[in-house]
Amino acid sequence: MSEANMASREEQYDSDDGMDAFMDKFKTQRYKNAFSENNWEEEFNKVPMFMKTAPEEINPQTHPELACLQAIIHDEDRPPEELVQCLKDEGNAFFKEKNYQKAILSYTAGLKKKCGDQELDTVLLTNRAAAQFHLGNVRSALNDATAAKKIKPDHLKALIRGVQCCIALRNFAEALRWCDEGLKAHPTDKKLQELRAEADKHKRAAERDARKAKAKEKKQHGEKEALLAAIKFSVTIVFVFVHFTKDRGIKLLQPVRPRQRGSDSEDEDEASSAAISQLSLDGLSSQEVTGAQVFLDEQGSLHWPVLFLYPEHQQSDFISAFCDNNCFIDHLAVMFGEELPPWDVDRKYHPQNLELYFEDEEKETLYQVNPETSLLKVLQHKRFFIKAGTPSFIVLVNGSSFRKQFLTGKKIQGL
Repeated sequence: MSEANMASREEQYDSDDGMDAFMDKFKTQRYKNAFSENNWEEEFNKVPMFMKTAPEEINPQTHPELACLQAIIHDEDRPPEELVQCLKDEGNAFFKEKNYQKAILSYTAGLKKKCGDQELDTVLLTNRAAAQFHLGNVRSALNDATAAKKIKPDHLKALIRGVQCCIALRNFAEALRWCDEGLKAHPTDKKLQELRAEADKHKRAAERDARKAKAKEKKQHGEKEALLAAIKFSVTIVFVFVHFTKDRGIKLLQPVRPRQRGSDSEDEDEASSAAISQLSLDGLSSQEVTGAQVFLDEQGSLHWPVLFLYPEHQQSDFISAFCDNNCFIDHLAVMFGEELPPWDVDRKYHPQNLELYFEDEEKETLYQVNPETSLLKVLQHKRFFIKAGTPSFIVLVNGSSFRKQFLTGKKIQGL
């Protein structure tokens, strides 16, 4: 073997020995500044190409690469079209990250440059409309879509966004108009066709709901008129308007309104007409109790909300529909039947022990009511006035000490 070959083989052995030594050392010593299993994602996120989200504020000390790119994007020395294109791309990047606020800022900055490129301005407006729409600023989104359509009437994305905004604003007729304009330019576009079908469906549903509401209002008005006709009012002016019926003799209390000057007969007629028109069942509403209201059944009977007061225990009972043909004892037998109320600890509120009264506040008089009497007969009494749409009665126990104390000093009359 020649000396040269021997030297080459020795160098090879030396090289192999050196590599083995290096590899042995590499196994025992970790490479410094390398990515670890715990921080590789964080380190990658610092590289602009691999960033998932951009920082809120770009600090040149911590993100020098981003600061450099931002300076390039916003370099005022660049041609306007190139600068606007970069702002559009920046806005698109923010949009993909769902950072719609920053996307809007980038698109707005691009529009302020007024580069003169109508195609680019249309895209900026349409993209800003999309960002506004995702933020819930539907009216602003519609304004941007409208501006984009004004520049380029056949711009598909602007047309689609305009339709979506109109639907969100429940302006279905306008949404259909946008669709029809769009389909003239894009007759085969599936998205526009789907949106038109959706807008038409909503429009029909809204019209149907409006018809139902109108029919319901008409029905309620008819029922109200029938109820008022059953109570047929004329007016006597005292300190209150007293409305009474020729058929039933029922009187309702209404607050007095100032009279206008004129003859007595004219004033009375005008007051009577005004009372009927202004009443609109306001005087028949029992808002202080449950909101129940008098109603007329198919047999022509009135059903009233009636309040029973128990002053001895500061309690009350409420019957939402007391037919005026029914007697008081019928309801008392149910209210104080087998199970007495829990507040009646002395167990003395039995139907046969109870006395009923109604109060005439003007004359400060109590009128005793026979439980065998019908509600209608009591309502027809010349001194019974229905206040707030709810007849009310006081219930006392016959022979009780509280009854004696309660009635002391009061005027008592029978029906």
